[in-house]
Amino acid sequence: MMSTTTTATTAVPSGITAENILRLFPDIDTTSEALEGHDEEQIRLMDEVCIVTDENDQPIGNASKKLCHLMTNIDKGLLHRAFSVFLFDDQNRLLLQQRASEKITFPDMWTNTCCSHPLGIPTEMGSSLRDSIEGVKHAAQRKLNHELGIKKEQIPIDMFQFLTRIHYKAASDGKWGEHEIDYILFIKTNVDLDPNVNEVQATKYVSAEELKQLFQDPSLKFTPWFKLICQTMMFEWWEHLDSGLDKYLGEQEIRRML
Repeated sequence: MMSTTTTATTAVPSGITAENILRLFPDIDTTSEALEGHDEEQIRLMDEVCIVTDENDQPIGNASKKLCHLMTNIDKGLLHRAFSVFLFDDQNRLLLQQRASEKITFPDMWTNTCCSHPLGIPTEMGSSLRDSIEGVKHAAQRKLNHELGIKKEQIPIDMFQFLTRIHYKAASDGKWGEHEIDYILFIKTNVDLDPNVNEVQATKYVSAEELKQLFQDPSLKFTPWFKLICQTMMFEWWEHLDSGLDKYLGEQEIRRML
């Protein structure tokens, strides 16, 4: 198990700028036409600054959420950092959310508790794995509050457990998609929910067996990263949630799922 220490800020690596991305990806698509007709709040969120990395998860620049999620840019190799939170209650049930219809990528799909991105800001960045883990934990706390209304006091930073990173690529439609180094975080705690309806249209707690049954329902759609994680290690991790999870924590290597 890798030990991590919570810090207020992490160092911002030098040379991490939007201009660096334009130099590395001179043919990047920077047009705004792709956002026409979408929800205004979701368009605003597309201006958030994601951390662009190389295939070894080393930050090489910053780019807007919009630029990072256009398939034209993904096909040119643009890769960014993300996280996926799996929150369990005291009955070891996993909290799922159904993404809002307003979401630009993967609308209406069921997924794990929270999936988002650390931003290119000091508290959420990092170049070493230790600092990067701390950064995504801060981002996870922020987004659990934004999407599900969970107060920070109910999800303290030191309760998040880092398991591993996965590198995957998935298309949402012909225009949008994901290409991410995704940090997997577990947290077990009871929380109060007040979902943001612009982000989340439904929530549901499920046992492992109930989730397996949901996957068999052809009327339900699940995000590709959630299905990938569940098809590989998720149910094994879940079995060891209360005993033996330590052996799965702090994995150094990136799991390639391309």
